[in-house]
Amino acid sequence: MCRMSTPAPLRRNRDFMLLWSGQVVSTLGSMTSHVIYPLLILALTDSPTAAGLAGALRFVPYMIFSLPVGALIDRWDRKRVMVFSDLGRAVAVGSIPVAMALDMLTLAQVYIVCFIEGSLFVFFNIAEVAALPRVVPRPQLPEATAFNEAGFGVAGIVGPPLGTFLYQALGRGMPFVGNAISYLISFATLMAIKTRFQGEAVATRRDLRAEIAEGLRWLWSKPLIRVMAFVTGGFNLVSAAMPLAIIVLAKELGAGDAEIGVIFSIGGAGGILGSIVGGRIQRRFSFGQVIPATFWIAAFAFTLIVAAPGFIWIGVFAAAYFFVGPIYNVVQFSYRVALIPDALQGRVNSVFRLLAFGFMPLGAAISGVVIEHLGVRVAVLLFGGCLFLIAMHTSMNRHVREALPIERALA
Repeated sequence: MCRMSTPAPLRRNRDFMLLWSGQVVSTLGSMTSHVIYPLLILALTDSPTAAGLAGALRFVPYMIFSLPVGALIDRWDRKRVMVFSDLGRAVAVGSIPVAMALDMLTLAQVYIVCFIEGSLFVFFNIAEVAALPRVVPRPQLPEATAFNEAGFGVAGIVGPPLGTFLYQALGRGMPFVGNAISYLISFATLMAIKTRFQGEAVATRRDLRAEIAEGLRWLWSKPLIRVMAFVTGGFNLVSAAMPLAIIVLAKELGAGDAEIGVIFSIGGAGGILGSIVGGRIQRRFSFGQVIPATFWIAAFAFTLIVAAPGFIWIGVFAAAYFFVGPIYNVVQFSYRVALIPDALQGRVNSVFRLLAFGFMPLGAAISGVVIEHLGVRVAVLLFGGCLFLIAMHTSMNRHVREALPIERALA
């Protein structure tokens, strides 16, 4: 591992760049189909509830598999887990255009693909987070996180309009073809990485429940990490509701599929800007200053969507919301991952992500039901209120306000 005083620039870290580039391409593929799932289901059923259920099924696996997967990731070869996850997702997503070509696509198949893709994402994501401190020196984790957020932000800009273009111009199955190819590219970059994704395996194995409990105890013993898991869950609950709310509100304002892609691209531009400044903000301001500020900005930006006079303004407010996401991620993710011992990375991160992502299926499902029965504006005000509550909580929580700088926390 590089000495902490003189780490090599990330751009010269071959294995990190391979990991980063593969994930950017994979995210681009996911974003081409991300906005297409609700469009496809709305075209099949004309039901926001059905579209919301598809979104929920992509996140439900975190609630089911997160804890056991975290323990298994600390036992298994993390790279092998990521490789097989990519291959499995490529096959699952690729089945949609095949079924379309045979005129056999059903809503049930779309739901099954959503669940499989979400399940394999759990394995891949927990393994990737656990592996990152092995590929990147810990002092460079904030910079590496900012790199990731910038790449994902570009994918967020390019993916939605590319997906809607493919959907309209080349056929409804093409965004899913692109997504399947992106998983294969991620597979290829992983195979080229030389760094081991974990230390030497522990020879003795205990009961799986005991290993899961060890991760739970570690996280629960760190009040700040515990608080951040729950508030991240609240943030993600709203974020899971946002895409469908944007689509339905934009359609009410007369936007077509292409214009909806533009909205998400404008939002993605905000995400790129946030990723560019995220590392600088992390260095200039304290943890206790950044975290509450991101929630206050997100709360106002999300709620103002209901006042948008046209679909472009929806994109502008979405950009403000997506701007703070990378900043929040750079600060909390690098802080958390730097503190977790390597042997516990899988288990602790699985507990954190269970709490952080476990609210996403709830947000996606509730958004569909509320939009269908009470209207999209009521849904936006409901979820915006959740963000205001989180903003007030993080502003008053002493563990957030008094968080030590990462260097002192590691000492």
